[in-house]
Amino acid sequence: MPNEFFDQARQPLIEGFIESLQNATGVKVLHRRHAAGIDRGVDLLLTLDTPDGNWDVAVEIKRAVYPRDIRDALEALQRYGAENAEKRNATTIIPMVIAEKISQGAREELKNSGAGYYDASGSLYFRHERWLINIDRPAAASARKTQRVPLFSGAKEMVVHALLHSKGEWFTGLELAERSETSVFTVSSVLQELELREWVESEGSGRLLRRRLCRAGDLLDAWAEAWQQRKENRSNWYFFSSNPRQLLENLARKAPKSSSASWAFTGAIAANYLSPLLTQVDLAELETLPGTQAQLADALGLKPAEKGNNVVLIERSGAGMLFRRRNPQSGAWLASEFIQYLDLQDGRGRNAELATQLRHDILKV
Repeated sequence: MPNEFFDQARQPLIEGFIESLQNATGVKVLHRRHAAGIDRGVDLLLTLDTPDGNWDVAVEIKRAVYPRDIRDALEALQRYGAENAEKRNATTIIPMVIAEKISQGAREELKNSGAGYYDASGSLYFRHERWLINIDRPAAASARKTQRVPLFSGAKEMVVHALLHSKGEWFTGLELAERSETSVFTVSSVLQELELREWVESEGSGRLLRRRLCRAGDLLDAWAEAWQQRKENRSNWYFFSSNPRQLLENLARKAPKSSSASWAFTGAIAANYLSPLLTQVDLAELETLPGTQAQLADALGLKPAEKGNNVVLIERSGAGMLFRRRNPQSGAWLASEFIQYLDLQDGRGRNAELATQLRHDILKV
């Protein structure tokens, strides 16, 4: 499979690979043939003279390799090995992938698949019979300096939220688009970025391509960091509750009853309801759609209060309002557990402690 990464750009990479291999093993390169001189299937073929006999090394050459790129390279190498084994009089054919950059995740997949690798950082993995060379160095910076896709705003943030709710299950792009209420194009751009970060893994191809979130903790941490920088329209109110410990229940009783409410409890009062830790939460945070604060405040019987408030109304749309659900016991609408967790990152009181418990007991991330 001749590669698009040609000639002058890849020649230093080839020379670096051969030099590293010779320095590490002492083998001699008897022959080398590039794509144009090979019957089919690989970019480079080396014949090595070793104390254990002659070995052929079939090489796929790439610019950068991430886990999503492994499948095609391995298929080309395996196909070449199968088609040429008999022609070469049982000479061993060893598969290798070399690239300017091979990510850590891709390195592990190549090892597990029985293939060797080399990249511009000087990392070299070569294993065959009694031979093992394992030089591991941090991956070189990518030759293509691309701008990372911003993930935590607009429709892309909705995809992130839906991904976290997938709980590590396999999904198709269409399924994720439906769950996140976004387009397949938006889903694709988010997944491409997450694959570069190696937070998502894939299997299959074409219509059978499926992915799953494999590093949910990293994704949630990145979202939490971005969440703290956002600016939202918040207002402070006071609600009379004869029993402060029943603040959530009393507010829920007065809230509009609807099968598709435009509000939900979030933050400490919601998290403590799901995963009790605090004896009392004296502040109720409610998220509501933009332009509906006054309507909700009137329905709840709230009074404006710059000081001594016990209710905060937060205007939100998009990801913040996805996956709300109604609690059957209290009748209260609760924000997604992930949104509750994000709202606990405000440094207030014992919110950090409550966030840790929610993450362990409910989110399980």
